[in-house]
Amino acid sequence: MRINYQVNQTVFFKVLSEDQIEEIYLGALEVLERTGVKIYQERAVKLLKEAGCDVTEGNRVRIPTSLVQQALATAPSRIGIANRRGEGVMMLEDGKVYYGPGPTCPNILDPYTKERRKFLKNDARNTARLCDALPNIDFVMSLGSISDVPQALADLHEFEAMVTNSIKPIVAWAFYVESMKDIYEMCVAIAGSEEEFLRNPFMIFYAEPNTPLCHGKDAVEKLLFAAEKKIPIVYTPCPIAGGTAPATMAGMLVDTLAECLSGVVMSQVVRPGAPIIMGGVVSIMDMATTILSYGAPELALASAALAEVARYLKLPMWSTGGCTDSRLLDEQAALEAALNLLLAGLSGANLIHDVGFMESAMTGSQELLVLSDEIIGMVRRIVQGIRVDEETLALDVINKVGPGGNFLGEDHTLRHFRKEAWYPRLLDRRMYLDWVAGGSLTLAQRVNKKTREVLESYQPVPLPQDVLEGIDEILRRADERAAEIEAQKV
Repeated sequence: MRINYQVNQTVFFKVLSEDQIEEIYLGALEVLERTGVKIYQERAVKLLKEAGCDVTEGNRVRIPTSLVQQALATAPSRIGIANRRGEGVMMLEDGKVYYGPGPTCPNILDPYTKERRKFLKNDARNTARLCDALPNIDFVMSLGSISDVPQALADLHEFEAMVTNSIKPIVAWAFYVESMKDIYEMCVAIAGSEEEFLRNPFMIFYAEPNTPLCHGKDAVEKLLFAAEKKIPIVYTPCPIAGGTAPATMAGMLVDTLAECLSGVVMSQVVRPGAPIIMGGVVSIMDMATTILSYGAPELALASAALAEVARYLKLPMWSTGGCTDSRLLDEQAALEAALNLLLAGLSGANLIHDVGFMESAMTGSQELLVLSDEIIGMVRRIVQGIRVDEETLALDVINKVGPGGNFLGEDHTLRHFRKEAWYPRLLDRRMYLDWVAGGSLTLAQRVNKKTREVLESYQPVPLPQDVLEGIDEILRRADERAAEIEAQKV
């Protein structure tokens, strides 16, 4: 091959120039120094003041650039996440992309009745089994907030439903730090010890600041606990351009980054080297409907831009894709999900969540999750790019076949056709008469059929009985604690 030969290993995609990325970063530093953030957790305020921050009004904290730079120097640029058995590490580092659902939708679109109804614990179990079975879904979230258990314990029941129905890595959230500690205890019981869990963590915690520029007490307590225990945590704002953030994309990115960086500073002040993942659900307020749009092109565009900023800062990135504002699995859902999955994959963001979200995060759809698994397969083929070398240029086989020949019988074709071409599982490429003979099913019908087949037949690897009993005991103690709190209110 030629000397000094340059290669694009993957498809080239870039939203911002290096200068624009630096402008956003410098803007966030100015916001942190000049405007500051409000932190509603006394210990965090005290730690930041001791670290050199200016504190006024009791909890308004202005963070110097030097402290941000110090935190970025100690925050890890790569984080390894295993599965429940300590295998198959998901490495969150530059260029590695993984997909999974999101949490907290109050409703689900039932794949059997086609009705929109409240999300139940069994839906969390079924979502976890779907994630476990789908080849392009890499991590598990539940798609919704469980409504048929005591509300104070819904987060614990959600984690129990996920961890008992999938071996894949889990992103978990909790209402309060007490529940977070219970989830951590479940993880330790599964791993066998704290040391073993931290050696091969299979769970990431999730917490959110309050945009604009506020860090609530519960979110900060979870952030501090994760830092102390060295548990990976996603700390991600949810700005709405024109509502809780500036209407301009650049202004929203500055605000988002300031919130992310203040979270990074807090984690590193508690424990230098604590694993933290930045990111955001960054989209617009649709001024005609006042919704946070999950299908807007601006969500895909701003998310890709934020991923570029994360890469510049050498921090793992949490992003969004596979979601829609549609209320059902229709052409709009497929269009919006496909576009934001593609741009998220091309952006190189590490964890792309909310796959399966519909109706602006009000409804989860297991069918959209299944359809998105197919789309992700296509995206991964596109992102893979084109290999160009002596073997793939195929000059010898072209010469051998010559004008007017064909390549079907060539060894070169046999060696490469499976690796070069992506083959669908749900999209239909058959000839018309073959499609008719197969029942003339639409894509939506094929997706529904596949979803139901998995739900009715797939069985995940079970946890050992003693571990299940340990998890039940943790849930029992949490139930007693919740009952005591309710009694005290009376």
